[in-house]
Amino acid sequence: MTHLEVLSAGALTTVQDRGRRGLAHLGVPRAGPLDRPAAELANRLVGNRPDAALLEVTLGGFAARASRGLWVAVTGADRAHAHAQWLAAGTTLEIGTPAAGVRSYLAVAGGFSVDPVLGSRATDTLAWVGPPRVADGTVLPVGPAAGEPRPLDTPRPPAPGPLRLFAGPHPGFFDDDALERLCAAAYVVRPESNRVGLRLDGPAVPRIGPAELPSEGMVLGAVQVPPDGQPVVLLADRPPTGGYPVVAVVHPDDLWQCAQLRPGEPVRFAPFRAA
Repeated sequence: MTHLEVLSAGALTTVQDRGRRGLAHLGVPRAGPLDRPAAELANRLVGNRPDAALLEVTLGGFAARASRGLWVAVTGADRAHAHAQWLAAGTTLEIGTPAAGVRSYLAVAGGFSVDPVLGSRATDTLAWVGPPRVADGTVLPVGPAAGEPRPLDTPRPPAPGPLRLFAGPHPGFFDDDALERLCAAAYVVRPESNRVGLRLDGPAVPRIGPAELPSEGMVLGAVQVPPDGQPVVLLADRPPTGGYPVVAVVHPDDLWQCAQLRPGEPVRFAPFRAA
């Protein structure tokens, strides 16, 4: 069987697929790639099915060597001209620190055939459900190729812009103009941001009413407001439930941007307006 030997795993590398859907009622997060369009593009480029497992590499520093020749593709971060390329047997593939962005996606033809956990090969970094974190020396088996690689693939998400917001489900916890004030303010990404949530620093969103609400289900992209008023956008490894009120929800088409924002970079919001 073909395998990929990881020589350097970098700061954080995990196996991801489309994630675990339908298990939130059991307390299991979905996981999956933070930059879903980039991950889907990588799989398309090497001829994989959409649910094939690939690697999410945080801030580069990754190197690996294939036991046999195979097609690979790297997308995400600042790699705007992603394409499939042939990696010869014994050749080292390196993913350096990107000039912009945070997360890169490495797909190999056939996908990584690690053992699934609860029906998925995605690694959740909150409870560490799924395949273990990829480390130096990890050997990743590769499945049989499912399709032909593509020389290029043109669809891309729209250019980065403000994160569009729907109104949240807890208006009683905020002033009537809370969403407008959130969209008028400027925020920056805090260093403690991760796959669980994009934590922001800027004008506090004031809360009114009860101190907290009973724990309830949290959707992907929910903008929670903890007691300090600093918003947190919940991402793929979010807990299934939460007790902080939600002022807004990020449009699903804009969530990929959260995967590529570095600490200190600016974040703006805008109300979603249907065409």
